[in-house]
Formats: sequence, C-alpha cells, structure tokens
Amino acid sequence: MKKWGSLVLVLTLSLAFTLSGCGGSNNAGKDGNTGGNAAATNAPVEATDKPKEVQDTLVLGRGGDSASLDPAIVTDGESLKISHQVFDSLLEYKPGTSEVQASLADSWEVTQGGLTYTFKLHPGVKFHDGTDLNAEAVVFNFERWNDPKSEFKFEGDSFDYYDSMFGPDGSRVIKEVKAVDEGTVQIILNQPQAPFLQNIAMTSFGIASPTAIKEKKANFKNEPVGTGPFVFKEWKRNDSITLEKNAAYWKSGLPKLNKVIVRSIPDNSARFTALQNGEIDLMEDLSPDDLSTLESNSNLQKIERPPFNVSYLGFNFKKKPFDNVKVRQALNHAVNKQAIIDAFFSGQAKPAVNPMPPSLWGYNDSVKDYEFDLDKAKSLLAEAGYPNGLPDPVTLYAMPVPRPYMPDGKKVAEAIQADWEKIGVKTVIESPEWATYLDDTKAGEKDDIYMLGWTGDNGDPDNFIYTLLDKDAIPSNNRTFYVNEELHTLLVGAQKETDQGKRSDLYKKAQEIIKADAPWVPLVHTTPLLAGKANLKGFVPGPTGTEYYSEVYFE
Repeated sequence: MKKWGSLVLVLTLSLAFTLSGCGGSNNAGKDGNTGGNAAATNAPVEATDKPKEVQDTLVLGRGGDSASLDPAIVTDGESLKISHQVFDSLLEYKPGTSEVQASLADSWEVTQGGLTYTFKLHPGVKFHDGTDLNAEAVVFNFERWNDPKSEFKFEGDSFDYYDSMFGPDGSRVIKEVKAVDEGTVQIILNQPQAPFLQNIAMTSFGIASPTAIKEKKANFKNEPVGTGPFVFKEWKRNDSITLEKNAAYWKSGLPKLNKVIVRSIPDNSARFTALQNGEIDLMEDLSPDDLSTLESNSNLQKIERPPFNVSYLGFNFKKKPFDNVKVRQALNHAVNKQAIIDAFFSGQAKPAVNPMPPSLWGYNDSVKDYEFDLDKAKSLLAEAGYPNGLPDPVTLYAMPVPRPYMPDGKKVAEAIQADWEKIGVKTVIESPEWATYLDDTKAGEKDDIYMLGWTGDNGDPDNFIYTLLDKDAIPSNNRTFYVNEELHTLLVGAQKETDQGKRSDLYKKAQEIIKADAPWVPLVHTTPLLAGKANLKGFVPGPTGTEYYSEVYFE
C-alpha cells in the first residue's frame, strides 16, 4: 500500500515515538529535553522551541469512484463531493446545515414579487487557470446549463440537476440571466420559486471557468477548473483523486491543508482496516458492524452525519407488470424493513414510509406504511392477475458501492430476494460498475427494479419529492418513469407558493398520492457514520452529504 508523507521521529522526555501515517505525519506530545540526565552527562540539550512538523495532507477513503468531475452533468454524491472542493457556487450552506449564506455572491436582493434576483459578486476572485470570475463568466455557466443545444454540452452529457431544479426546456423557471456590470449578475424568473436561493447554492451549480470549458471541451469533465479551495491535480480511475491547495483562494487563511487525496476503497471492512493501520485519515460509510471496534479505539473518533436521506427500491414503469399498481403494492408488502435494519444497519436506521425524511418540514406522519404481510402480498398479486406469482424472473439492480443510506446494497437485495421468492417473485440481482449502473437506471432498459437513494441537497421538500418523483424529473432523477398529473400540479404549485404553511400542506397531500401509487418501496432513513483519526479537527459533516475540506487540519 502506498504511503503518503514521511516518517517523523519525535523526542518527548526520554521516550522516542515513531509515527507513520497516511498523508503525512503528526506529532504526539510536546518536544522537550532530558532534564537531569543531560546535566549529569553534559550531553547537548535540544532546544525546546524546535518547530513541530504538522500533518498537511488529508487522505480520505470512500466506497466508490466519481463518475465525472464536472458538477453540472452529474447527480451522484461521489462526483459532487470532489466538485465541492474545486468549485464555488454563488451561494453556499453554512457548515453542518442547509441554511444559505454568501459565497461568490457577497450579497443579493430580491425584487419584482420574487421574480428578480440581483447578486453582487465578491471582487478579485480568480479561477484556477488565472482568469477572472466576473458577471460574464456566471452568465456563460447559466446559459450553458439552460441550452440543451449548447456547443458546450458534449456528447453523452446532460444537465440533469438544472432540468430537475428549474424545469425542462420549454417550461423553465429561469427566464434570463444577464450581466448588469462586471460585478453584478441579475437572474429573472418566469415564475416565483420558493426554494430558488436554496437551489442555486447546490454544488451542481458551481461556477466553472469559461476559458477552461472552451479549451478542454469534453475533457473538462476529467480536468475541472473552478474557484474553490482546492485545485484538481490527478485522477487515477477507481483508485484516487488528488487535489492541491489553491494558494490564491479568495477566502483568507483557507484552505488549511496543502493536499487532499481521495481514495476509492469499495469494501467497507478494508476501508476501516486502512484507517486503523494509518493508511487513511478519514473514512466514509463506516459499516455498523465496525462501530463497537471504532468506539473502543482511543486513536479514532466517530463522526455522525445528520440524518437527511432515504434509500429505496424504484419500480420501472416502462416494464410490465410494474405499471400495475397492485403489483407494486404487493411487493411493498413483501419487504421486511425492520429485519433488514436489524441485520445490516445495527440500529443506525429507521424504516422509511415516505420519500422524504421525518426531520424535514412538510413530512406527513399520518401516512401509514405497507406492513410486512406476505399473505396480503399474495392476495394483491392474485388481484393483479398473478395468482401463482410473476411468470418471469425480475431483474433487480443492487447498488455496487456503499452509500451513506445503504452500506451493502447486495446483501440487502439478497434479503429482499428471499422474501419475494416466498410470494412467487423470482429475482436476478445485477450490480454493474457504478457509472454503468447510473447510466442503465437512467435509460430504464435493463432494470425492472432498481435500488438507489438520495441525500437532500438543500433543506427543502421540493428537493426530495419534485426532484425524484415528478414527471419533469424523468429520466434525470425520476428513474421509475412515474407520471401523475395531480401530483405534478401540487408540486409546481408548492414551488410558486411563498407561505411555508401552505407549502407544507401541499407536500403532505403529495405524500398521500405517492403512497397510494407506490412507485417506490421506501426502505430506510439512516444516520450515516464516518470515522477519523482522533487528532483530525475542523471536519463538520453536512446533512447534504458534502462538506468543504478547507477547514480541516490536524493537531
């Protein structure tokens, strides 16, 4: 295993400690002299104020590789967590929350009944290629995302998040983006959108260098250029991504690290072993089975991400018989969520009833779940015309990488497979490589049922229900291809409504419609676990699943 950093010898009193670590070494205790022994032997006394070496590289272990490093064309967390370090958006979220604060825009003003937003840009910001961040650069990015025929939308790319957040081409929320002057950007909407500021703070709308996009073209997705605290250096596919400090970063004193190395270690146990051995400094998606071992190790610390997610099985409405609501309801009744939690989550999850977490405002706690009842499932299948179960095997796509809401997709799929077989539904589990998995579920041609999940981006119910289940989100995030016009009317109305109480009522009604239609089997909401070295400081886990590494340092 390649080691990053150097071996450092630290003398403390008369005891020598040898420390080795991934990403650099760090000192335990203070340097000192040997006191009386030195006086007795006249040995030279080492100065007590000798500067200590400080670890300045973070090595993070995660379960899977990124699909792309251009945040505008991806929807997966593994890609966005890298983009979060390389790009800044106009606004950002306060650490550990989904509350909006200034970023590239120092201030903003909302006028014309919520239709016009005017942003004042932070002066003097440079992209990593040395070009200026100005209003024209911001306009270039928005126009690129907005135009489905943009010359800077390269083969195979799609701006799914832009379509999901601001509507498909032909019915966009955003009407126009213009440069008022070099430091002022104005965004004019066709209609009010209550979560608009929450939306543009997302990593997907990180502002990229127009010069780099024009020069690199399709290769920009492999060599991103933003204004963020870290500069992209190297990508070794399925192995590691290296980022280096942006020495000219516009936020004073940041980042505190000189380098970040993000390693892909798919196996949960191997990733935890790498942390215990000092090969990495921080790991995501700790297996619940390893929690007790972590808590007994004083050299490590447990880190909990605020619960703000959902994992689910999605039915592909393009495939029969999953266009039949009774079949979908039957399979809902045949998933034992509590047994799955007991077997694979070690108490770090709760059964999911709705497509959004209970911690989010607008959650409908009066909606009742489909209880685990195999007899009821068989009865519904019979009503759907399948008294002996489904005649053909079902292709079930199980996630090939651990995610915060799903530590081991294959094992969970196998548990579901066993219960479904009891009602006459045979499954074939497939788990292609992550990028292929995402492509396949988006196309909807190979999978009958798929496993995915979602960590909220912005603290608004719209980001769960509209983003994942509205017809406007097909096929970007609505990979069930589910369409309900009543639901669509409710969700678009909720976007336009500025009164949160009225919006909450609309989302509660939407959850009732979704439960009856059963396009999903909502599985669990989790409290994602991370683990790190005990001397790791400044890491604040965010509910959205991404956080800046710019504040991280080592004692």
